[in-house]
Amino acid sequence: MNSFGRFFKVYIFGESHGHCVGINIDGCPAGMPLCEDDFKEDIERRKPGAKGTTPRKEDDIPKIMNGVFNGKTTGAPITILFDNNNTRSTDYEKQRAIPRPGHADFVASKKFGGFEDYRGGGHFSGRLTVCLVAAGVVAKKLLPLSSITTSSTVISVNATILEIGGNSNIEEGLQNAIDAKDTIGGIVECRVSGLPIGLGEPFFDSAESLISHAVFAIPAVRGIEFGTGFAAAKMFGVDHNDAIEDATGKTFTNHGGGIVGGITNGNELVFRIAIKPTSSTPKLQQTLNVETGEVEDFSVKGRHDLCIALRVPVVLEAVTAMVIADMLMLEQRIGRVVGG
Repeated sequence: MNSFGRFFKVYIFGESHGHCVGINIDGCPAGMPLCEDDFKEDIERRKPGAKGTTPRKEDDIPKIMNGVFNGKTTGAPITILFDNNNTRSTDYEKQRAIPRPGHADFVASKKFGGFEDYRGGGHFSGRLTVCLVAAGVVAKKLLPLSSITTSSTVISVNATILEIGGNSNIEEGLQNAIDAKDTIGGIVECRVSGLPIGLGEPFFDSAESLISHAVFAIPAVRGIEFGTGFAAAKMFGVDHNDAIEDATGKTFTNHGGGIVGGITNGNELVFRIAIKPTSSTPKLQQTLNVETGEVEDFSVKGRHDLCIALRVPVVLEAVTAMVIADMLMLEQRIGRVVGG
């Protein structure tokens, strides 16, 4: 439900307009340096402020409640909280009767019998991605401590926006949405270098399965493809197969995206995700009024991202790092105690 992982296990909690949101990380090895400053860079990357992002701004200062002592992880679960201070819950009063098309408002109410916190999307809000980013910071700090790390091999996770609204020129894609007075989606790519051969467990815990599972925890993700992805359906086998170049497993091409048979093959891991347009669009739509039973015109008010994809790269890096840390622990490449 609200947890993920086997050895590096994360539990996410909170609602968009509740007192706070947070993450609990169980299984982090003891002895790793960790402080609030470690979170600053990635938290800042996720924050709004750029063109096309929501006006809602939170300080997002991580409060490390436990699991860290004298600046080092203790091996006990780590709990990190983020206060919700800049909320405007009145913006969502009308949505109790008129659920937003494309959002979880309607299904959440049905699933939880109307007891859910509907303000700002509640537990379904992108606000909770700050928790994923925090878990990713911890996971990223673990990756260089893996037994495979040498002076020439360091695991690196990087995500970038490839296009907005089908346009590789990000500014133009955003401007098209601004001109249309509507929201827009995008494509984000993630690349991971330095991975060893052998991560992933067929069949149900293949590397792609685990990554995909975690990726779909990011709100607004609608699709994922590895390597050549859907374009592989149009290729001949001789063109798609990645010929092995040497004993390290290096291949001449990388159509498989660094995974073969559900197992990493030592090449760069490459995958892309599709992010849908923000459901909360100011455009006039029609939706059901659950109180009257009538379909009526509806326009979303409040503070929302024009393009969610703009803030996704750091979140994508985070969930990817979580999965990789978990797989490395399964292979006993990260010990129970790290550091000196």
